[in-house]
Amino acid sequence: MEEITAADLSKLTGSFKSHMVHLETRDAYGTEVEIPHMAKWKRGEPDDFAWLEAWCGKIRDHVRAGRTARRAKIVSEPLSEYQRWTYDLIPPIVEAGEDIRWVPRRVVSELCIPGNDFYLFDDERAVFLHYAGSGLNTAFTTTTDPAVIEMCSTAFEKIWALSILQRDYQPS
Repeated sequence: MEEITAADLSKLTGSFKSHMVHLETRDAYGTEVEIPHMAKWKRGEPDDFAWLEAWCGKIRDHVRAGRTARRAKIVSEPLSEYQRWTYDLIPPIVEAGEDIRWVPRRVVSELCIPGNDFYLFDDERAVFLHYAGSGLNTAFTTTTDPAVIEMCSTAFEKIWALSILQRDYQPS
């Protein structure tokens, strides 16, 4: 495994050839970008989602070029406060073209899942996201090891088969 920077990950999310998948497994995150927006949501203040535009633009570019982006979110139910907030902010990302689906944690009990959230790019490179207990990102590591790529791909496809479309998911 090789450690990479957030800038390196950003380049990878902008330069894959055909498909990218992303698995999220935590009930709460706390990225520095998200914290102030979640605080607004908690106070009941509206959000124009302008801060999501860079990601949405990247996704629209991929879709126009015929590339796909899929994200599966394994969540505990009832949803954590963080996941209730993300449920409200995901529609613009889905409208941009990222296929985001929800997977109740109880339905993945019989699956083997990698120990960390990850991105998989073109079934060639995995990037694992490492977090502190608070949900803040602490590191990114990457590998092209075929066995790790296969493990991530297999896990993601099994999870995807159990997933619920954003428009059909009813949070509890």
